[in-house]
Amino acid sequence: MPADSRTYGRMWLALALMFILLLAFLLPLVPNDYWWYVRLGQDILAQKSVPVTETYSYTQFGQPVVYQSWLASALLWLVYDAGGLPLTFLLRGAALALTYGLLWKLARETGVGPKAASLLILIAALAGSNNWSHRPQLLAYPLFAWTLLLLWRREQGTKANPWWLVFIAWLWANLHGSFPLFFALTGAALLLGRGDRKQFALVFGASLLATLLNPNGLDLWRSVADTFLAPGSRNLSVEWGPPLNDNWQMGMFFSWLLVFPLIAALSTRRLSPLAWAWFIGFGWLALGGMRYVIWFLFLLAVLTAHLAAEWSLRWLDRPRRADLPAMNTLLAGIFVLIPLVALPGLREHWWPEAPSPYADNTPVEAVEWLAAQDELPGQLWSDIAFSSYLIFALPSRPVWIDTRFQVAYPPEQFDEYLALAEAAPSWPSLLDKYDINLLMLSPVKQPRLIATLSASANWCLAYADPHAVIYAREHENTPCE
Repeated sequence: MPADSRTYGRMWLALALMFILLLAFLLPLVPNDYWWYVRLGQDILAQKSVPVTETYSYTQFGQPVVYQSWLASALLWLVYDAGGLPLTFLLRGAALALTYGLLWKLARETGVGPKAASLLILIAALAGSNNWSHRPQLLAYPLFAWTLLLLWRREQGTKANPWWLVFIAWLWANLHGSFPLFFALTGAALLLGRGDRKQFALVFGASLLATLLNPNGLDLWRSVADTFLAPGSRNLSVEWGPPLNDNWQMGMFFSWLLVFPLIAALSTRRLSPLAWAWFIGFGWLALGGMRYVIWFLFLLAVLTAHLAAEWSLRWLDRPRRADLPAMNTLLAGIFVLIPLVALPGLREHWWPEAPSPYADNTPVEAVEWLAAQDELPGQLWSDIAFSSYLIFALPSRPVWIDTRFQVAYPPEQFDEYLALAEAAPSWPSLLDKYDINLLMLSPVKQPRLIATLSASANWCLAYADPHAVIYAREHENTPCE
């Protein structure tokens, strides 16, 4: 390739990142696993310590709690406090750009051309975009890609400092509970990879020790196991269930998965035992839980690049007669800057019907209304997704349950949540049991309970908007419609 071909490759990378960033800035902020992290980060920085007891729910108040993602929570709060939603969305874009940029670099190192590498990361990004929610996991994606890059270089015998892996392990363990995936990658490399096995065993052991450098010590590993086994993870979170071909992202994923064996069979290249171990292990995880699909897609992009390198150079990335480095650099800069106009706070100035940065299940107006109703008595029960936003925006009203599955919510409480949400026959006694006088419900998630309350003489509709309704027990201070 010509000496100045780097600018040509970066131009194609920038083109792919343009589409990735546009999607990252336009996808709404889903409340489930974001707002309570922001509240936690605010509390950590205010108290200069990580909380060790539960304070956000009234049902488990005072119970011990382990916050795995304390560092990510602090970062999310700092970003939100400094720049609100625009900077929050910019953080998502930066994390994704770094992730797919590292994957592009790794794809190029497998031998695939710049166009094919850009196409592969774009396909991987689109297929995994339903896992781009604002939450600490976003900050772990670049660490996965960085780990993969270092391990791939070790496998190929190229220069790479494996001791960077110790730093990655420490950082990942303090950012998000998905850090065991780091040890899935490196453990397979230790057993099946090439290179100095003795040195890598030392790196692996040092990485394990580095995860203990966190505010919770060994309890961090116990907390990860508890989160994985928590009944709420299975009963209330769709992402813990197997992926279904029910949207375009999953359609792309399953199509790629079906085509991959054909690519492997027809390619003149072969995958190493380590690459197959990664493929089988992460593929098994992905087919068992939708939350693992995006990690598997990262691997699929790299492995497909390795297998398709010769085809890429023959058909898609043929040699060029001339290169224009200045033009390539200019176009790359333009491609990366274009998505900024889609950021919240900017798009409203030129797009009259710009979409809201909030997902529909964010009860912004309902919480604002409830914040002004101090006279309404009793405890509050809410849709589980609403609870995350309530923890942040209305701390004076502790929640009944929320998406923090690592909090010690007992199994029977999850059963009670489902019984209430579905208006089971026991719903009145459950509300009495917890002295619940207010219900913030989702018309989409709790239609049966809303219909039941509407027919009850003991409850009245106090507030309603398209995304949330609030019912209150009949009381002299109840402002019912």
